[in-house]
Amino acid sequence: MLNGLDNLARCHYRCHTMASIRKKDRSPFWFACYTLPTGTRTQRSTGATDRRTAQRIANKLEDAAREASAGRFVESKARKAIGDIYAMANGEPLQSSTAGDFLDSWLRRKEIEAGPKTLVKYRSIAVQFKDFLGGKTKRDIGSITAADITGFRDQLAARLSVGTVNVGVKILRSAFAQARRDGLVDVNEAERVSLLKRRNDRFERRPFTLPELRRILDVADDEWRGMILFGLYTGQRLGDLAGLTWSNIDLQRAELLMVTGKTGRRQIIPLAPPLLRYVEKLPTSDSLDAPLFPRTYATLQRHKHVGNLSNEFYNVLVSAGLAVKQTHKATGKGRSAMREQNPLSFHCLRHTATTLLKAAGVSESVAMEFVGHDSASVSRSYTHIPTEALKLAADKLPDVTQPA
Repeated sequence: MLNGLDNLARCHYRCHTMASIRKKDRSPFWFACYTLPTGTRTQRSTGATDRRTAQRIANKLEDAAREASAGRFVESKARKAIGDIYAMANGEPLQSSTAGDFLDSWLRRKEIEAGPKTLVKYRSIAVQFKDFLGGKTKRDIGSITAADITGFRDQLAARLSVGTVNVGVKILRSAFAQARRDGLVDVNEAERVSLLKRRNDRFERRPFTLPELRRILDVADDEWRGMILFGLYTGQRLGDLAGLTWSNIDLQRAELLMVTGKTGRRQIIPLAPPLLRYVEKLPTSDSLDAPLFPRTYATLQRHKHVGNLSNEFYNVLVSAGLAVKQTHKATGKGRSAMREQNPLSFHCLRHTATTLLKAAGVSESVAMEFVGHDSASVSRSYTHIPTEALKLAADKLPDVTQPA
C-alpha cells in the first residue's frame, strides 16, 4: 500500500504538466497519469502492457484533455482521438462508418438478400431517413440516437398511415441491428423507438369532391396544376406521373403510354378532353426524353422517392384550405402519439378517378383497367379491355377546369 502511495506521489511530482505512465500492483496494464480539463490529475488504464505503447496512449489522452480545456475538442476530434487510442492498444484501426455510408452499404447488401418489392421499401426509407438527418449523415453511425429516429417517425406520421410508418421503423431496426452485428454500434437505437398505436377509428382516405378539385386547381402553380389533372384523369400514382417524359405522350392518338413503377403494368390510357387540352398547350420539346413536368421530375430524380413531392402537394392542400399546416410543436401527448392525419392526399386523385368513372355509369372492370387496378379479371401485364371502351370512359369524366 505504501509502495502504491509512493508511486502516486512521484507521479504527481514528476508529471504535473505532462503525461506519464505507472504500474499498479496486480495489474498487467500501464496506467496513464494526465491532467483533466478541470486541472485535476487522474489515472486511467491504457489497456496496454507495452511501456512504449502505453506512453503514446497517455500522451494522446493528455493532448485530448488540453484541447478540451481550450474549448477546441469538437466531436470530430473526439472520435479521432478515440480511434487513435484504440488502434494503439489493439494494433488495428477502430471499425467505424458514417451514417450515410453505412446506410448505403446496408442497401447494397439488401440488393442481394431482399426481393425487388422489399428492396424498394428499404431504399425508400433509407433515402428518406438520410434526407431527414441532413448533415448528420456525415457523422459516425454511433452518433445517431433514438431521438433522431423518433423525429423521423413523427415526420412520416404527419403524412402516412400508421401501418406505413411502423414499417419504416421496423426497417430502421433491421438496419441498426446489422450495424450492431458489424460492431459499429453497441446499442440498436431503433429498438428504443416505439411503434405507433393504431387508432380505433381506422383512418381512411377519401375521394375529392368536384368543388375541392376546383379549389386546389385555383391555388396550384402551372406544374402542379398539370400533375393534378393527370392524377385525376388517368388515376396514376404520384411517382409515375412525376417521371413522365414526352415519349409517354402520343398526341396523334391522344393517349398516355406508360409502365407503372409499382406493378410493372403496361398502360394505354386515352387522354380525357380537359387533359388533352392541357397537354396541347404545354411547350413542346425536340427531345422525347424531356420531362413533361421539369421541376417535379428533377425532385424525383434527386431524392429517388416521392416524399418531398407529397409534402409539396400537402402545401397545395393547405393553400386551398383543405389541410392544416403542420408544425413541430409538442402536443403534450408524448412522442408516441400519432399526429392528426389529413384524409386527402395525391393518392386520393386515384380514388376520385375510380369514383367518377363509376358514377358516370362505367363498368367496374373498365374503371379498374383505366386506373390500373389489379384484379382477377384484369391482367397485370397487358390490356384486355378494348381501347375504344377506355376512350368512351375518359369522355364521360367531368371537366373540372371549367366553372361549376
